[in-house]
Amino acid sequence: MEQVATEFWDQIQNPVVYALPVFVISMAIEAAALRSEARPTAGYVRPEARSSIMMGLGSLAFMFVFKLATLVAFSVLYVQLAPWQLPTTSWWTWLVLIIAVDLTWYCNHRFSHRVRIGWAGHRAHHSSESFNFSSAVRLKWNPWSEAIFWMPLPLLGFAPWTIYVAYGFNMIYQFFLHTELVGKLPRPFEFLFNTPAHHRIHHSRRPEHLDKNYGGILIIWDRTFGTIVDGDCHPEYGLFEAKPFGEGIMQIQYGEYARIVADVRRTKSWRERLAYVFAPPGWRPRGAVMTPRKPLASTRDFASGAMRRDDGD
Repeated sequence: MEQVATEFWDQIQNPVVYALPVFVISMAIEAAALRSEARPTAGYVRPEARSSIMMGLGSLAFMFVFKLATLVAFSVLYVQLAPWQLPTTSWWTWLVLIIAVDLTWYCNHRFSHRVRIGWAGHRAHHSSESFNFSSAVRLKWNPWSEAIFWMPLPLLGFAPWTIYVAYGFNMIYQFFLHTELVGKLPRPFEFLFNTPAHHRIHHSRRPEHLDKNYGGILIIWDRTFGTIVDGDCHPEYGLFEAKPFGEGIMQIQYGEYARIVADVRRTKSWRERLAYVFAPPGWRPRGAVMTPRKPLASTRDFASGAMRRDDGD
């Protein structure tokens, strides 16, 4: 098994690393083009862009550790438990794998928005109030949930190294979704694929856009599972809650985990403790009046919603 894992490790290539020069050039071109835009959300805010790029570089290191930690486990599933092993040289294997990885992306992405412990990591990506190519690389440093949602793939016969490569191509595609320079694309493309118009809605702070458009490459998952919002708008971006002044990268990456611990320690009810970890972000016990996932204008309506969640929603 050690030899198999070593062979798989030697075959792992990260397409994102090879795409870095393209990312840098794309950011430079976009920044120059946005200088003439009049929208308040347009342009690059230097401190925010700088922190986004630092998070992106850091995520490469954390993804390396993630691959190292999961390779052996995935190799065991693939070699010992998979009923078959799909050929890695067949085009149809790669096509099916890219679609399968995209479906696991949708599931993991939805989990990361609807379960607080998942949101604690994904929150970093949504913390930017700008929407441009630099915010695309504003990535989390704790990709633990990916391991859970990828686990079926080696069991279905996909070689572990091919999963990492397919995921890399998924990330490259999604990089180019983070821009305000591209409007709506032709209707057939918008129907099937995720586009910048879809992803602007996903990053929007508007209540009607909350938890919508989770897709990676394909938007058909959102159409199938009822999380689609079509449109072409340039909304305000970022988090619903007010960002603490001077919040640094470590606070952005891990601050929500600390808040979860504080909430869990504050109550003696095991039901509430579990809800603080696994309920949707912003969950509060009966009688609460505010949630960080809702804008202030809607907090008056939250008490009844919190009571419903407390009653088992």
